[in-house]
Amino acid sequence: MKGDLFSSEHVVRPASAPGLSVENAKCLRYAVEGEMLARQGSMVAYRGDLRFERKGQGVGGMLKRAVTGEGLPLMAVLGRGDAWFAHEAQNCFVVEVDQGDEFTVNGRNVLCFDASLSYRISTVKGSGVAGGGLFNSVFTGQGRLGLMCEGTPLVIPVTPGQPVYVDTDAVVGWTARLETSLHRSQSIGSMLRGGSGEAVQLVLRGEGHVVVRPSEVTPDKPRQH
Repeated sequence: MKGDLFSSEHVVRPASAPGLSVENAKCLRYAVEGEMLARQGSMVAYRGDLRFERKGQGVGGMLKRAVTGEGLPLMAVLGRGDAWFAHEAQNCFVVEVDQGDEFTVNGRNVLCFDASLSYRISTVKGSGVAGGGLFNSVFTGQGRLGLMCEGTPLVIPVTPGQPVYVDTDAVVGWTARLETSLHRSQSIGSMLRGGSGEAVQLVLRGEGHVVVRPSEVTPDKPRQH
């Protein structure tokens, strides 16, 4: 076959090493040798001897299912082969977590990750409720974490004495050792959107980085079957 579709830009090459990598801007690739975890329904293609199992049964599992956001459970991918993951053509990125690191991420932005990573469900200090981007997953251990984001994310440095205020619906995640709290303010923008006029921002203080998507969460789009 000939044509731009079959150019080297689009044809996948053999994996250079086991594990997670970026296939292209909209898709991640995992060369599986054992086990990895992914957002259920995010696998778009695979080859090799792989099997897929639902995760998150039981009470403890139901809590861990929140890592994927929107009530979607995780799945385990086991065996040996290649699998590709994507979600609604969102941009994809890989975060490397080392021993001693801690990365907090909104569940809606999790795509897939190494089984060597541990995570726990956490609420933002001072929120008192789970929702609006305030119910997050904290990843620790050593391994790679695959994230997705609508648009190109902003990575904003946080330095002592210069807190960063972010919209709770736009935050993707933040690094360890950042203190969080909520800030309420009167906002003309909130009034124009038909709200009460009171906006809530997530405040991050300390030293590290916060990742923000370049838009607020939009209503769920109709799904095509």
